[in-house]
Amino acid sequence: MIPLSVLDQSPVISGYSARQAIEATLALARQAEALGYRRYWLAEHHAIAAIGDPCPEVLLARMGAETKTMRIGSGGVLLPYYSAFKVAEVFRMLEALYPGRIDLGIGRAPGGDARTARAVGGGRFPDAERFLHQVWELVGYLDGTLPEDHPDHGVRVQPEGPGAPEVWLLGSSDYSGALAAQLGLRFAFAHFISARGGDAVMRAYRAQFQPSPREPKPHALLCCFVICAASDAEAERHARVMDLRRLEMALRLENPVPTLAQAEALANTADEREYMRSQRARTVVGDPQRCKARLLELAAQYAAEELMIVTITGDYASRARSYELLADAWARQ
Repeated sequence: MIPLSVLDQSPVISGYSARQAIEATLALARQAEALGYRRYWLAEHHAIAAIGDPCPEVLLARMGAETKTMRIGSGGVLLPYYSAFKVAEVFRMLEALYPGRIDLGIGRAPGGDARTARAVGGGRFPDAERFLHQVWELVGYLDGTLPEDHPDHGVRVQPEGPGAPEVWLLGSSDYSGALAAQLGLRFAFAHFISARGGDAVMRAYRAQFQPSPREPKPHALLCCFVICAASDAEAERHARVMDLRRLEMALRLENPVPTLAQAEALANTADEREYMRSQRARTVVGDPQRCKARLLELAAQYAAEELMIVTITGDYASRARSYELLADAWARQ
């Protein structure tokens, strides 16, 4: 069976604090390890009321101590904001703390609005045009493979040691897939962001992949938004929370994740209901068997070796229950 993993955006639900959201992330990580999930990735976002984690590398240092065997990582660090050298040092430190368990997922999206992007970038906008060079440098720093004509050739990247994190490029378009293929890196496609055309992106990644010292062959992961409950009807009720959340995002409303009561109490216009329906292609909703069947269809369509699940509901208990039900269904062959 294709392994399952978790992507956690540390959602801040209405009525809860950001601190409680982080505590819920740590609790879910412990639960996910007990349920057999392979990886647990943390996303980086900035100045968004509904998301509580701007610095996954800090939270990963704590999460490693809360877990024992599960791989943990970023999904992902927004590299255009940062020094590739410093990111290499941070993840080498994490690798030293938790050997053989660290994933370095890299993204290039801003992770917030333009004003926030400028603030995070220290007064400048992140330069996505340098992304290819930054990724190449980052791998060179991690592996000590920068060429002799590079100005940083021979610079020590500490802590030194034999291991290094797995490096993944993340994306929801063809750019990151093509770059991952060119550099010989692992690739994760965000179906929960873009539900159309990703299968072609994954096929192109495989076809164009150039083996590297890190990866002799392509390795692809598909990340899907899933809401699983004991029945289809219950799952549909919980899905109304994310329907409303996506509508608020489209309207640029800065609110925490709504509760189920808030989602059910809101009377939407016909246009709003149509928009919410149009976004459902990005979500797998249903009872455990329905979710399992749909995820396996997507894995086959995208030729993915791994599936990663992101779930947000209107309360932390139903979110945890969704992951539990899906893991139980996955365990039954």
